[in-house]
Amino acid sequence: MVLFRFSLSLMMNYVVTNLKQIYDLDDSQWLEETVKLLKNKQFNDLDLENLIEELEDLGKEKKNAVASLLEQVIRHLLLSQFWTEEREYNIIHWQGEIYTFRVQLRRKITTNLRNYLESELNNIYEDALGFVKIKTQNTVNFPVECPYSLEQLLSQEWLP
Repeated sequence: MVLFRFSLSLMMNYVVTNLKQIYDLDDSQWLEETVKLLKNKQFNDLDLENLIEELEDLGKEKKNAVASLLEQVIRHLLLSQFWTEEREYNIIHWQGEIYTFRVQLRRKITTNLRNYLESELNNIYEDALGFVKIKTQNTVNFPVECPYSLEQLLSQEWLP
């Protein structure tokens, strides 16, 4: 019986080691194998180190994706509202972009991601503001602080 335990322990270490090697060579295969282990409730065989890293990265990717989309909405709202010299020629394009980015946001947003956007709104606005200042060659006076609420930014119908 002791021999069986030792063999089982060696086999489990081999599975985890092998899974770590797979991660370095082929992350798609590693993901497939990890999903199989999870479905079979073989938790001891998981490559926890890389699984934790992947889950953290996934959370960051989701946050970055919604922040980027919200920044695009803000950019286009600022341009359409304040860049009067270009409004006549670009307003339809800018409104189309606003609509598209809002649709993408609606498809991705969750309660947690909405809370993240609320907490990061000032930083996202600063990034958008930096872009529109460059785009307009600093010829437009944009608000220093975000003139829009998150509800307005996410609303499909709202335009200033």
